[in-house]
Amino acid sequence: MTNVEEIILNNIKYRRSIFPASYMEKEIPNEIILTLLECANYAPNHKLTQPWRFTVFKGKGLEKLGNKMADLYKEKTSPESFLQKKHEVTKDKILRSAAVIAIHIKYSDSIPRWEEIAAVGGAVQNLWLAAKAKGIGGYWSTPNTISEMGTFLNLGEREECLGLFYLGYHNEDEREGLRNPVEEKIEWVES
Repeated sequence: MTNVEEIILNNIKYRRSIFPASYMEKEIPNEIILTLLECANYAPNHKLTQPWRFTVFKGKGLEKLGNKMADLYKEKTSPESFLQKKHEVTKDKILRSAAVIAIHIKYSDSIPRWEEIAAVGGAVQNLWLAAKAKGIGGYWSTPNTISEMGTFLNLGEREECLGLFYLGYHNEDEREGLRNPVEEKIEWVES
């Protein structure tokens, strides 16, 4: 195995969700975020519809996003279920991040919705692997209130927000993912 092959395979094997509590106070330059999104842009997609769209929040934009998400949690949660701690954490994890990317989709008329969503999932995986390669932690969050983000993100009629991707530098040790053996998930048909 070549060094390049080993790096690629290990990057996939050791990609983990790294949460904002582990992020350092260190800015991610716009050029690096653009590189990550360029990698996302090379995801496979049927008929080249390229359904992924991104809104990047940094600096004061993080404050706007944090306030919006905390406000949505308060608006959409019944008074008996509302937790002040969760309200604070909702905003805090955004503010602890160097950047948060809203992941949205623009549906075409020619491709089944599930294929468009799968393509966006591939784009996010590319983004995640590129972030790992750059030493940046990340995780994809899909809070219950994400469906209420259309107006805030200026989404059109055939667009939908599929989550938030948090980014930040971190000092966590690399660790292999916990997975059941792949052999348990394979059926071979050879004749």
